[in-house]
Amino acid sequence: MFENLSDRLSKTVKKLRGQARLTDENIKDALRDVRMALLEADVALPVVRDFINRIRERAVGQEVLDSLTPGQALIKVVHEELIGIMGLANESLNLNAQPPAVILMAGLQGAGKTTTVGKLTRFLKEKNKKSVMVASCDVYRPAAIKQLETIAQQTEAIFFPSEANQKPTDIALAALAQAKRQYMDVLIIDTAGRLHIDAEMMDEISQLNNLLKPVETLFVVDSMTGQDAANTAKAFGDALPLTGVILTKTDGDARGGAALSVRHITGKPIKFMGVGEKLDALEPFHPDRMASRILGMGDVLSLIEQAQTKVDHEKAQKLARKLNKGKGFDFEDLRDQMNQMLKMGGMSSLLDKLPGMGAMPAHIKEQANDKEIRRMIAIINSMTLEERRNPELIKASRKRRIATGCGLQVQDVNRLLKQQQQMSKVMKQFSKGGMRKLMQSMKGKLPTGGGFPPMGGGLSG
Repeated sequence: MFENLSDRLSKTVKKLRGQARLTDENIKDALRDVRMALLEADVALPVVRDFINRIRERAVGQEVLDSLTPGQALIKVVHEELIGIMGLANESLNLNAQPPAVILMAGLQGAGKTTTVGKLTRFLKEKNKKSVMVASCDVYRPAAIKQLETIAQQTEAIFFPSEANQKPTDIALAALAQAKRQYMDVLIIDTAGRLHIDAEMMDEISQLNNLLKPVETLFVVDSMTGQDAANTAKAFGDALPLTGVILTKTDGDARGGAALSVRHITGKPIKFMGVGEKLDALEPFHPDRMASRILGMGDVLSLIEQAQTKVDHEKAQKLARKLNKGKGFDFEDLRDQMNQMLKMGGMSSLLDKLPGMGAMPAHIKEQANDKEIRRMIAIINSMTLEERRNPELIKASRKRRIATGCGLQVQDVNRLLKQQQQMSKVMKQFSKGGMRKLMQSMKGKLPTGGGFPPMGGGLSG
């Protein structure tokens, strides 16, 4: 997300950083660059206009002109204004209500509403330790109810059954009564989406809203529709008392126009964003962290939070003990590390959150892909347990068998063996001086093609 915008703004930032003083001329050039970058990112025109005006006002003010480093002061202003556009801080769900707290999900068909119900369920169960019931009032789309039932099973939510011949209002009231009887903490109601906004749809969802009096009415919108996402959200916001927005498919959105337009146009906060297809791929939306990512400053806080929740700390401790005893880093360990990385959203997600990675050359970014990691895992899976634990056993005939087993070439197996040897040497630093030596040995090396540090803490020298 924001790849194109990040690239454009990073170049502008670079030009400004070295400026000893700012003049009307270079401020004008910088603002022109920022304006073009935002328009290319499909940010809504009123948002761009307002944003540029606010930066211009502050750029010619004392805080920038009197600064010892005016270029950096202007970058700080751009950073703060980006945060301002997106809503200052993360706004969490308001679940302070007599249980069950009702969450009503609204949105157009195809935005990923039903999948988002599943993601939100998992988030509430894992992060907030809430019991969740889900119900579908979508009686129009074939298999919508069945889809929600399947997702409920995957997230271990209580599914309230409904039928396509029932009225949405009847389903909602029955689900609410059942959730009260079962002392559920949260009830999530999935509503029908249409291909476009129509009066009948708005009337139906307004009725549901009036009946259920939800504590949260969330609008789910596909971020890849750019500024159209903001306009659709506004239409729903005019008809419904929305409390927030969930942006979906942000992992496939290189522009980011929706994220920068929604809050300004609707006045409603973006509460979450979907960052992948899996049911754990939902992140709280933090405007400050997002602004840092847009300007290439990284998002280390989100990275740490991901590591805390998704890394298997028991395995990390086990690996630490093994390395501290001077034992080698074998293919079992390497496969564990790669699986941990995929759990954290994959290589591109990690690079996106690391400071300075925006300036990384495109050809290196392309190498750092999950396809390569999955190929490496496939090769390791083709090995016997003995080979995984003793890589030195793998000679010519074994290499051919492994390559045939995973449908790849012997050269691919050779490349992986070489990478494992390199990593094994790096890992030996743990038994000879810990993290400090490891970081020194990795200085200047990019985490691509398997040469990445181990996931998880607990490694000390």
